[in-house]
Amino acid sequence: CDQQVALCVTTDRRRRRRAPSAPAPPLPAVQVRSTFLDFFRQKHGHLLVPSSPVRPRGDPSLLFVNAGMNQFKPIFLGTADPRSPMASYRRVVNSQKCVRAGGKHNDLDDVGRDTYHHTFFEMLGTWSFGDYFKEEACRMAWSLLTEHYGISADRLYVSYFGGDAASGLQSDEETRHIWLDMGVPPGHLLPFGLKENFWEMGDSGPCGPCTEIHYDHVGGRDAAKLVNANSPDVVEIWNLVFMQYNREADLSLRRLPQFSVDTGMGLERLVSVLQGKRSTYDTDLFTPLLHALHQVGAEVAPYGGRTGSEDQDRVDLAYRVVADHIRTLSVCIADGVHPGMSGAELVLRRILRRAVRFCMEVLQAPQGTLASLVPTVTHLLVKYKLNHSCQNCVLSVSNPDSALLSPASVAWSLHRDLGFPLDLVDLMLEDRGVQVDRQELDRIIAENHKAGADLSVMLDVLSLAELQRLGVPHTDDSLKYGYRLEKDRYEFPTCRATVLALYDGEALVSEVPEGRRCGVVLDLTCFYSEQGGQSHDRGYFTRVSSSQDVVFPVEAVLRAGGYVVHQVTAADSLETGDQVHLHLDQGSLSVSQLQQVERCVSDMVTANQIVHSQELPLQRAKSIRGLRTVDEVYPDPVRVVSVGLPASELLDHQTDRETSVELCCGTHLLRTGDIEDLVIVSERQMVKGISRVIAVTGREAARVSSWPHVLIGRSKCSLDSAQRLSKEVGVLSDAVDSTLIPQWQRSELQARLKALQRSSNTTVRKLETREAAVRAQALLEKNGRKELLVDSVETDYLSVVMKTVNQLSSVAPLSHVMLLAHQQHSGKVLCACQVPKDSPWIAASDWAVAVCRHLGGSAGGSALVAKGTGTSSDISKALRWAEQFARQKTQR
Repeated sequence: CDQQVALCVTTDRRRRRRAPSAPAPPLPAVQVRSTFLDFFRQKHGHLLVPSSPVRPRGDPSLLFVNAGMNQFKPIFLGTADPRSPMASYRRVVNSQKCVRAGGKHNDLDDVGRDTYHHTFFEMLGTWSFGDYFKEEACRMAWSLLTEHYGISADRLYVSYFGGDAASGLQSDEETRHIWLDMGVPPGHLLPFGLKENFWEMGDSGPCGPCTEIHYDHVGGRDAAKLVNANSPDVVEIWNLVFMQYNREADLSLRRLPQFSVDTGMGLERLVSVLQGKRSTYDTDLFTPLLHALHQVGAEVAPYGGRTGSEDQDRVDLAYRVVADHIRTLSVCIADGVHPGMSGAELVLRRILRRAVRFCMEVLQAPQGTLASLVPTVTHLLVKYKLNHSCQNCVLSVSNPDSALLSPASVAWSLHRDLGFPLDLVDLMLEDRGVQVDRQELDRIIAENHKAGADLSVMLDVLSLAELQRLGVPHTDDSLKYGYRLEKDRYEFPTCRATVLALYDGEALVSEVPEGRRCGVVLDLTCFYSEQGGQSHDRGYFTRVSSSQDVVFPVEAVLRAGGYVVHQVTAADSLETGDQVHLHLDQGSLSVSQLQQVERCVSDMVTANQIVHSQELPLQRAKSIRGLRTVDEVYPDPVRVVSVGLPASELLDHQTDRETSVELCCGTHLLRTGDIEDLVIVSERQMVKGISRVIAVTGREAARVSSWPHVLIGRSKCSLDSAQRLSKEVGVLSDAVDSTLIPQWQRSELQARLKALQRSSNTTVRKLETREAAVRAQALLEKNGRKELLVDSVETDYLSVVMKTVNQLSSVAPLSHVMLLAHQQHSGKVLCACQVPKDSPWIAASDWAVAVCRHLGGSAGGSALVAKGTGTSSDISKALRWAEQFARQKTQR
């Protein structure tokens, strides 16, 4: 029996050995990403640095973060704050969110036309800052691709820089020999020129040769001729850049004092290779989105992957556009970039409109389909912790205008004044066989985009490295916080400093002649350098030894790599070693300067609390409850400013008291009472959710506060008269703006009118609240606290209807309340409703939308509160319909 069992086991083992093995399942995208990060972090000692937001921090040259190296530019340029963690980076790895839609790198117009372009993608990247160089980078890359991802070496081709005679650059033979020594066949190792294999950050700055790894989707052939030939079958997957040079302003190249490595590999393209797909849209990064788009409401066939002439109805193109754009929109909105009217916001608006157009016109999907895809994006990109504000923002955008005008000047006017994307004008006209004169349009755009040259004189990476080599100490700028309050006036410390270095815009020099603009580095300074959202100080230098009082005006003060650079136009020759006195501009604040002061809380002014400041380790400071920060890279240690309580008492929840506390290197008042008084004189919304508040303080605040009392009798004013006054002030303000009068008179009149406008608006709000309270009380006496309360109210103002509904709901929180009002002068019906929180029956927005659509109008709002308008000659019928609709929902 034992022998029989042994025989059976042996036979079974042989049978298993002979059975063919099943192919390994494709590697999911999430595992592709984690394998990359773990390989460099765990096996090769790289520090994992989180992805930065797609909105660039402190880099006006970029609309969006478009490469993994963007957040590390301060290291390459030598401007990293020596106190920051970034200054200690040596080996780094990350997966960076990137958007290429606008600017130098713009893939927007190509998205959808092929199967691999994207506006949003993830860049897997590695960096060496003065640590390892070419050989280590090449060996790590080859090991990851062939050993860990299991890509056949036979399908990989490598390109390297073959030199450029015109630039005097030799072939990168070092890299070529590294690949040969690693076993790459000569036939798979190909030289290319500047365009393909020499990487540059911009017109100037760090640059160097690069080597790229390409993948042949077909395999089993010699595909060398297809490398860098725009073949969809042979694609670049990894670029390894070796930063050796700095491109000067005159286009010459100088060797960098420290060599670095910057590599980048697109996640989407790598996933397509590892999952055996020619198209990135066929990978698990996109297929759930394409499926969800069809399921949600596309009235066309499922995605079929067609391109060009095979996609006559452009349905598959539309699928790709929508899937790509909703990823971009979700990531950008989550990172604080919202569709708007200029810069990155305008680009995002263009992307949104393009997505809406393809979604509704080509895919024939119902309104709201685009927003419904956001949860799917959130699931696919869970690593980046997107939020639901994306969905609300996408949902709130209306359909793009359909008006068409063909002349180039009118097309530009639509784009400039209304934000209408030029590519949509082209597409809509193209559908109708009409074309804009592109040459004329380009001329108009060029005329409107003329910009002045950048006059900034800032140390470049080589000059910063030279300062460090020479042992020039970092600037001591602690005196910028050394001010004190003396007899109701702030006194700033006197400062005598030595000129340690001069920069003429090209190199460090020992002397600057008269009339030359230059950057001046001192051993110490009392000037505040621009940072943290606060502008730099202004003032001037005087030379200590000079018999004449020669003034050197300081036009700007900037920081770079621990050095404070004073930008000066030399009124006389200036040399290193010169002793100078520093003088800050202390004129008292004007009205226009007061308009830059941020909104403060008036009760803190009355309390006259002490404003504390203290330096703390960054991570320790972040533990403070209620800490306010901005989207900026903070130094470590960081300065903590708090009102009323020192930062030490706010740590570890030592107190339950709440106060204003922020990370800020700005110059603050020593006591809040120094403000004396504060009046907000203007509030204007810049973009959705962000307002600009302008205020005046001290005696000026008291003066403008007295104006409204003279002109408005608040207690005797009716709502109608207050509304009329508010409109009349607006008309008068426009007249003052356009009238030719002295500027100081215009400023004074506008300040008074703004105060009057503010006061009249406050009066309107108070009267509306009072009127709503009277109507709410009457309705409660009439109806009681019903579960469903639908009634009419007499008023011409939707705001009064809303306030009445709100007051009813506060008294009867379990009631479903809807009020309608018949506007006498227009015949419109005003509608507002509110339902209990988490009502199982009906959402307020659904209720208001249904009623207002029934009345031929529109509505909007949230699940809790909504409002809208419609038209009806019989308010009684409208009330009955509204109540019947709600009752049908409750019966379900």
